[in-house]
Amino acid sequence: MIFDADSALADIERDGHRVVFNAAFAEHGVDINWRVEDYGRLLAIPEGPRRVAADLRAPGFGATADVLAGRIYRTKAAVFGDCVLDGDIVARAGLVDLVMSLFVAEIWVGVVSTRRRAWVEALVRQLVGDGLVETIVTVDDLLNTGPRCNAELYRLVLSELGITPRGALAIAGSRPGLRAARAADLAAVVITTGYTADEQLYGAAEVRPSYAGADPLLAPSCQLAHRRWWITQQRSRAA
Repeated sequence: MIFDADSALADIERDGHRVVFNAAFAEHGVDINWRVEDYGRLLAIPEGPRRVAADLRAPGFGATADVLAGRIYRTKAAVFGDCVLDGDIVARAGLVDLVMSLFVAEIWVGVVSTRRRAWVEALVRQLVGDGLVETIVTVDDLLNTGPRCNAELYRLVLSELGITPRGALAIAGSRPGLRAARAADLAAVVITTGYTADEQLYGAAEVRPSYAGADPLLAPSCQLAHRRWWITQQRSRAA
């Protein structure tokens, strides 16, 4: 099982980035506080500095918006690491139960992330604990980075574990995460967030709003989703 740390372990955007952006606004004396729905709207704008600049222009910062946005973003980046280290980000409901069920079933767990290793290791230790993750692959492990690097993270995990794509299931939380897993020829389950629930998630083995609930995602249900997806693929290729 390979988890996308950027979207599947916690609701990083809502409970991490949004909260820290608000702290950075306050640090710079800017009277902006992004509510959950505000930040969801701004996610349509790629890149954090551009989101900040877009909102700064509305209150009338004008020509200074881009410069101030850069300063706020740098503050946010510095504070975000502290947010993780201080334990301010919580695991998604049902995540720990799933990981424990994988451990009992003797299924290896891997984690991938486009972020730096120190940040990811701290997040995994905080949300999952020690000794339950077999391998962590981050952007620091890649020789080349770029638009296609996300799939390469998955390929590197497979290489380190000595298995083929057929032997693993990815867990993502968004369309980019699903796209990266599929580019590495992996079946993938998507656990959506409030920000990703309306995304078009074609090709997923299964889409759920949570790990928890009346029918929680545990090792047996992961194995079933994985098996069904591969059977569908085989039938499609044979047709």
